[in-house]
Amino acid sequence: MVVSSGGLLESARALGPRIVSDRRTIHSHPEMAYEEEQTSTLVQARLRDLGISFRAGLAKTGVVAQIKGEGGDGPCVLLRADMDALPIEERSGVPFASEIPGVMHACGHDAHTAMLLGAAQLLLERRSQFAGTVKLMFQPAEEGGAGAARMIDDGVLGDPKVDAAFMLHVRPELDAGQVSYGAGPLLAGADAFTITVEGRGAHAARPHQSIDPVVIGAQIVLALQTLVSREVDPIIPAVVTVGSFNAGNRSNVIADRAVLKGTIRAFDDDLFAHLEQRLREVVTGVASALRATADIGFEMRYPPSICDPAMAEQFGESARSVLGPDAVHMSEPQMGAEDFAFVLQKVPGAMLWLGVKNPGWAAPKPLHTASFDIDESALPIGCSTMAGVALDYLAKAWNREAVPLQP
Repeated sequence: MVVSSGGLLESARALGPRIVSDRRTIHSHPEMAYEEEQTSTLVQARLRDLGISFRAGLAKTGVVAQIKGEGGDGPCVLLRADMDALPIEERSGVPFASEIPGVMHACGHDAHTAMLLGAAQLLLERRSQFAGTVKLMFQPAEEGGAGAARMIDDGVLGDPKVDAAFMLHVRPELDAGQVSYGAGPLLAGADAFTITVEGRGAHAARPHQSIDPVVIGAQIVLALQTLVSREVDPIIPAVVTVGSFNAGNRSNVIADRAVLKGTIRAFDDDLFAHLEQRLREVVTGVASALRATADIGFEMRYPPSICDPAMAEQFGESARSVLGPDAVHMSEPQMGAEDFAFVLQKVPGAMLWLGVKNPGWAAPKPLHTASFDIDESALPIGCSTMAGVALDYLAKAWNREAVPLQP
């Protein structure tokens, strides 16, 4: 069942100036994981102005709000947005660029938060048209801090119990006005590793007196390239990437230590375990053969994001109702990771990719880069599709007749 969506996108576009303003305010004041104090305060202020009840302080800076339908008791559907930024120096050139050196909203979390605040108003205005509860989850620390897991520990999925969950994420490769979705594994699981190579320092002119961790680290980087290319079935997706290599600070000094950081990505838990074990063996083996020692540490693993087929189709159906069938496409699995996966482990749910590329741009402005940007005309589209899937889910789950929405 799809609730008639007449007027929902138009209502979101009427809210467009506020959504854009909120997005730009958050964008110019980015905050890292578990430091989202200003963003959380803005979210609370907007909810308070709307008269929506909320609870703050989950996972330190997280906020959870509830909108209860006037039709009485019923299911509970959760909509989620993330709030944290990345340690990137912004070079987008926009007039509302980051005012915080070295910190930038380079993954669209500013847009996610602003759109969910807009969806909150759309749903509040339509609470006479549904039974049950819409729960709004504004979470910290998606970028490696597992904020979703901490909010779950703090009770975000209870009181009332969440029956289904949805989120969207901006996608720079997709034109504004377009969205996509998929069922099953949509994003890979991921973990982060740190390798510390301990050698022996020396003068750069006397390399024979050293155990050079730079050379050893370089050998480790090359050896790790065989884990996917020679140990994983070529038709199975997997990634091992070293993204950071730091050692020393002078051209004429051989350092005594090198630190390498990277990530493993896979959709299968057994493959994850194999790659972690082989990484340990390769790293310690290379270091030992070259007279060094190596310590390997793994940080928290994000599980794969597995979208429930029924919930994915509900999201797609709702998006087609709001945007029209030509705007909605199917997605292929991606090797990126999302901590919404922790929610998907607990309740059935799905995610939607929101196109944010201006069709006039020669190329996308990619996520996690200093030049990242979005076409803000996509903001009302994301806002309306989030509100639409909540309304449609509650109507279908509660087995009620569709009620025309008011513009």
